[in-house]
Amino acid sequence: MNKLDSPVDSRALQAVARRRAAESARHTRIFSTRERVLGVDVGALARQVAERRQREEAERQRDRAHDVLRVSVDRVALEHHREEERRRRELAQELAGYRAQHQRAEDSRDADINYKRQRAPEDSLSTARSRGPASMQVFQGEGVGEDEQKRAEMELNERTLRAQREERERQENEQKHKELLRGKELLQQDLRAVQLDALEEECRRALCIALKSYNQAQADERQERERQEKLRREGEEMAEVWHMVTSDLLTECPEAAERESEGSAVTRRVLPDRWKGMSPEQLSAIYRQREEQRAEKEKQRQLERQKEMAWSLQQLEQARQQVEEEGRTRELEKERRVQLDKYNQQLAQEQRIHQQYLNNQLYTNQPSARYFTQFGTSSR
Repeated sequence: MNKLDSPVDSRALQAVARRRAAESARHTRIFSTRERVLGVDVGALARQVAERRQREEAERQRDRAHDVLRVSVDRVALEHHREEERRRRELAQELAGYRAQHQRAEDSRDADINYKRQRAPEDSLSTARSRGPASMQVFQGEGVGEDEQKRAEMELNERTLRAQREERERQENEQKHKELLRGKELLQQDLRAVQLDALEEECRRALCIALKSYNQAQADERQERERQEKLRREGEEMAEVWHMVTSDLLTECPEAAERESEGSAVTRRVLPDRWKGMSPEQLSAIYRQREEQRAEKEKQRQLERQKEMAWSLQQLEQARQQVEEEGRTRELEKERRVQLDKYNQQLAQEQRIHQQYLNNQLYTNQPSARYFTQFGTSSR
């Protein structure tokens, strides 16, 4: 494809300006203490997502426009190339015709030398008669077998010209075949690009349909789940209302208490409107159970007092051991502190000597404040 000079695209300038504005905003956002400390800027992230989508859409549109332009330019270049080849062939044919008509070899001045003519023209012979023997051009004995030699040379020239013509035609046919193959290849590439675009669009459409179906299925499932939950809740509420309406509390049925106590192992329920007090057996059972509980409680108090005494003795023993351990630890800590102080003094002395060496002998060129202010000025 021929290279064509294209004007400066305004969209490129807009893209450069947009990148510069984004870099400026990024610089401001990074060096803003409030945004850096508080956290993520949701608005900036949303704007970045929108800008990225717009940029991708613009790039896709630009690519499609470039593809269309490239196809049209390829077609124009192919037409120009074919037109140029046709004009070149026409010029070659006209040149060959002109040479065959007006520039024949037998009409040249040195034709008698190249083709070894034995017969001079009439004007040359008349001139030779007038000039004498010194101007003779043809002698006796020359030109033996000249006609056969001339015929052989003409046949050789014809064969050479025919071979050259055939070679040129073969080259032209090969060139035409190559151009045809190149055109077919470009056409196949264009068709392949169109098919790929159509396939991509079909895949995108299928993906959208599948996503829509999935979302619809999720929505239907959620609606069904909410409906089932609503039915279950309404059923429970209705069952509770029915239980309250038909319960013994609201119907005031005394036989219900007796029926319930007969079928269970718990104490019989008391009917307040018909109760006349406890029986002696019930009172004795209550007194006996109270005595058992009191004895059990006293036993628990004795066990707790014994545990408290044992725990107090154990705490005293642990306190004594802890005091002794603390004394030993203080002695060891005192000794370790003395050794650490000596070691720190030694390290301080060595560091002081090393720092004097660095300041006085090694680092003689101290950096200025301008050296430290050059960092942290860019967002990259």
